[in-house]
Amino acid sequence: MKLFTPFVQRSLTLRNRIAVAPMCQYSAVDGMPDHWHLVHLGSRAVGGAALVIAEATAVSAEGRISPQDVGLWNDAQRDAWRPVTRFIDMQGAIAGVQLAHAGRKASAQRPWEGGGALREGAWTTVAPSAIPFDHDWHTPQALDDAGLRQVIEDFRRAAERALAAGFRLIELHAAHGYLLHQFLSPLSNHRQDAYGGSFENRTRLLREIIAAVREVWPAELPLWVRISATDWHEGGWDIEQSVRLARELPALGVDLVDVSSGGLVPHVKIPLGPGYQVPFAARIRREAGIATGAVGLITEAEQAARIVEQDDADIVLIARESLRDPYFPRRAAQQLGASIDAPVQYRRAW
Repeated sequence: MKLFTPFVQRSLTLRNRIAVAPMCQYSAVDGMPDHWHLVHLGSRAVGGAALVIAEATAVSAEGRISPQDVGLWNDAQRDAWRPVTRFIDMQGAIAGVQLAHAGRKASAQRPWEGGGALREGAWTTVAPSAIPFDHDWHTPQALDDAGLRQVIEDFRRAAERALAAGFRLIELHAAHGYLLHQFLSPLSNHRQDAYGGSFENRTRLLREIIAAVREVWPAELPLWVRISATDWHEGGWDIEQSVRLARELPALGVDLVDVSSGGLVPHVKIPLGPGYQVPFAARIRREAGIATGAVGLITEAEQAARIVEQDDADIVLIARESLRDPYFPRRAAQQLGASIDAPVQYRRAW
């Protein structure tokens, strides 16, 4: 059963092919993880996942999606993450973190408060171009050269703090319409300088951030990138460009592409269905020669096993199903007749 075989990335060995995808909790104060994050992430490590990736973690205060996002832009946040990573490690799982900057989708309400642009307590947002996410969203400031250098430095410093906090895998968030995705897509990037226009220019900021992170992230630890394989919109970022980008990533020090889609522009029609994004991961894996992770309405054990068995992806990342069931890996193992260790405190139940 390949789903429950180890997966090696550099010096790390994941105990199986099931990872917990980053899922925003919008529950921090001043970017600080707290008991909620310890229990939320820790319970999924107890649940048997090989890798638990913390939610989109802002590299700067202005890069938060909401005022309640977690961060790694200061040392107090670094220290607050340590109990979380330590507990995940104690369960035999790998602690990962997704570093992110929301760009023009920053300064937003939490989903259960409406999810739109903040009206009270809003801050100035930035983007490749001064184009709002939607008609009722803030108009961002286009990043100038100094702003671009600051964003790169923010990612680099956040990576340093991630290492000191005990994380052993970083995923850079270049998907879902956030800042790095905004630079990739012609729909949101109308720049006329070295960061806009051609494919090479639109991918430049991501490549420079990867280089900056790799300068401080140890060679023995993996670096992943999450992308949206398509904007689901004519004239936007698409699977062909995703494959082209993915071909360049291994030489930059990237080990896996976590393949999602959408999020850049509102009101698009996405053909939702079980595993609807898996074909993107399969194509990138096949044509770009890089490991991939599959996401998107993966809810059943047999479905997850089939994705890995057919080499459509190297791992599956479970998101909402993991919210519904923190013990999804254990349930999947039981259903598929596989063996998976339980914590000693729980073994009498297994």
